[in-house]
Amino acid sequence: MSTAVAAPPIPKTAHPPARTPALAAGLTLALLVSLVCGVALGSSGIGWGTVLEYLRAGLTGGRISAEQLAGYTIVWEIRLPRTVLAAVVGAGLSATGVAVQAMVRNALADPFVLGISSGAAVGANAVLLLGAFASLGVWALSASAFASALAAMVLVYAVARTAQGLTPLRLVLTGTALAYGFSAVTSLMVFSAERGEAARTAMMWLLGSLGGATWASVPIAAGTVLAGTAYLLCRAGQLDVLAMGDETAAALGVDASRLRRALFVVTAAVTGTVVAVSGAIGFVGLMVPHLARMLVGADHRRVLTIAPLLGAVLLVWVDIVSRLLLAPAELPVGVITAVLGVPCFLLLMRRRSYSFGGR
Repeated sequence: MSTAVAAPPIPKTAHPPARTPALAAGLTLALLVSLVCGVALGSSGIGWGTVLEYLRAGLTGGRISAEQLAGYTIVWEIRLPRTVLAAVVGAGLSATGVAVQAMVRNALADPFVLGISSGAAVGANAVLLLGAFASLGVWALSASAFASALAAMVLVYAVARTAQGLTPLRLVLTGTALAYGFSAVTSLMVFSAERGEAARTAMMWLLGSLGGATWASVPIAAGTVLAGTAYLLCRAGQLDVLAMGDETAAALGVDASRLRRALFVVTAAVTGTVVAVSGAIGFVGLMVPHLARMLVGADHRRVLTIAPLLGAVLLVWVDIVSRLLLAPAELPVGVITAVLGVPCFLLLMRRRSYSFGGR
């Protein structure tokens, strides 16, 4: 006679579940306001009223005059897809950050610890520096970065996998070691570049940039992030168990190795997709999950509800700062996230009441 296994108890926290819907609603409103600000703020001097008029015209199919065409193009074809993509990338990195930290049971893990972003950088630089896949036109950079990210994922999986499955330690060590190898290949490509401007573009991409955002790049990235986040939410209870250790997971009826394989594929696919359209933006996937846990506790369903919204708002404002700080020049987005992330994370870790997972 089989005996049903009870769900594991969630660690007690000071954050009641009722707080999560209100916080999610507030962050959703903040995201909408941030999206409008991201479209309205820029160095071209287009006023808020005009920006709202252009947005209304674009959403409703309204008419604009010939004199307004240049401003409309800036708002609708340049700023809006860039701002939307910033939100998508921030949400994707944050959600995968939560999953990776549970998957490898390491508070310092983020989506890039798997070596996927470094692998994507090799493909991106092959396009920027060597002109590879030129026949793909505007899709060359994204397609090459995503293909090399998938190749890196397969390589990491093949090296890390043992007869016992994917263990956290082997996964972290393999991803980190191969990331160094991919970074070395990328550095060699940049160092060997004959054109200085191409090397500068490659470095901009390596540090994260949303400057190449177009409407064509938004649907694929948004669809992948939504699907990946939905999957993680469906596995939130199992993530709670996995974070407690493989022995506890086995005792509660969760196949840790099988779950870890599925999580590896999902997080790698989402990471590869967002890196392909935005470059390597660090610290978001590391910092935001910890901030979300401080707000709503350790339960992964609540964390995976709040972290994507928090990451989306954060990256939209980071992108705004990167465009305005040295306008008309543009700073890499990854530089801003590091400047914000390092002191924020150090302050976070100094809180004696906080530990990884709320335990």
